[in-house]
Amino acid sequence: MKHWLLFVKMFLKKDITNRGEPMLIESVLNRCHKINGFVYGNVGWEKSKEGNILEVEVRPRKNTKGICSKCRRPSATYDTAKNPRRFEFIPLWGYAVVLLYRMRRVSCKDCGIRVEYIPWADGKHQLCRIYQQFLANWARRLSWSETANIFKTSWQSVRRSVEWMVHWGLGRRDVKDVTAIGVDEVQYQRGHKYLTVIYQLDEGCRRLLWVGKDRTVRTMLRFFRMFGEEWSQGIRFVCSDMWKPYLKVIRKKIKDAVHILDRYHIVANLNKAIDEVRAEETRRLEQEGYEPMLKHTRWCFLKRNKNLTAKQGIKLKDVLKYDLKSVRAYLLKEAFQVFWEYTSPYWAGQYLNQWITRAMRSRLNPVKKMAKQIRRHRELILNWFKAKKKFSSGIVEGFNTRIKLSIRKSCGFRSFDVIELALYHTLGALPEPQVTHRFW
Repeated sequence: MKHWLLFVKMFLKKDITNRGEPMLIESVLNRCHKINGFVYGNVGWEKSKEGNILEVEVRPRKNTKGICSKCRRPSATYDTAKNPRRFEFIPLWGYAVVLLYRMRRVSCKDCGIRVEYIPWADGKHQLCRIYQQFLANWARRLSWSETANIFKTSWQSVRRSVEWMVHWGLGRRDVKDVTAIGVDEVQYQRGHKYLTVIYQLDEGCRRLLWVGKDRTVRTMLRFFRMFGEEWSQGIRFVCSDMWKPYLKVIRKKIKDAVHILDRYHIVANLNKAIDEVRAEETRRLEQEGYEPMLKHTRWCFLKRNKNLTAKQGIKLKDVLKYDLKSVRAYLLKEAFQVFWEYTSPYWAGQYLNQWITRAMRSRLNPVKKMAKQIRRHRELILNWFKAKKKFSSGIVEGFNTRIKLSIRKSCGFRSFDVIELALYHTLGALPEPQVTHRFW
């Protein structure tokens, strides 16, 4: 350890070389993180309970005026603080790095006596902006707690860093050319606590646009009020499931858009109906003393043929020989898959009418219930073909999976404000400040 500290002390003086020329650590800092109007000064060590801290002095350049923190105009210096303020910088070799600067007050003609504006930090924050960006980028890959532990800072510091990055990005993101959106809900806590999430689905730009609490009409209305009526008129396509509050608000706010119902949820609801038929018939056969021929057949009926294992394929082939309600329900499900292969909205509609007729005559109550639901939303389902199959909620479900991974990675979030920040940060594709050197 003594040899290592000796090496570091040598490095602080002139141990880095560039083509044979000595380079001071101040020069390294200027190359990585240059601060206009300021220079790096003395470098030293400070001992603390957490370990050695590398302290770097920052001084204003000679003959430069301070900047008013309100109007951002150069003003004469009023006075200078006796004690330096400490700003946490990106760690070096596992050592904490702190910038020391004696804050000045300036005498502004318009704003009066004000603390000067410093370009490396905001207000009274103790974290440098570049350090906040550094922590926020790592918080996108790791949980916030892991990020805090690795870089020897607090969870609150990581949270404030993410919050700063999100607010900076939201204030500068461009949402003018959004023409396709997807709407869905995600459960984020137990007890039927849901989020309404709205994504941009345009080709070349797919991201989280907005996240709201609950899945009610009011939640959806808040989204459209936030973006404005003029922006809403530019939406040409919208994907959603069959949740009534979403259908109601979409019909009211963007009635001219092509509303595409979620193929994923339609197929999922049909599979649920098939499973109800199978479960009911399995219980009936068991009560009547028949051979348990439907045992271990759940995934045989629900999976696609190409996804069946060899054992499941053999089992399904054997079961299809019997005249069972489950077999009839399965054949109806397979017939419905043909519907998605059409390209013409007219002929797809004709096929859908025939399928609904067959389902209504099947005398299978769960399937009949699903057929009535499909008939009620027939036009919205056919909009998928009018949109040339370009948009579907498969993209939305992919984003939802990433949301669930974010929640699982952090072992859940206690408040809506925190999960809102985390989701915008992870899925929002927000712009970031330009930096001289990327430390991550």
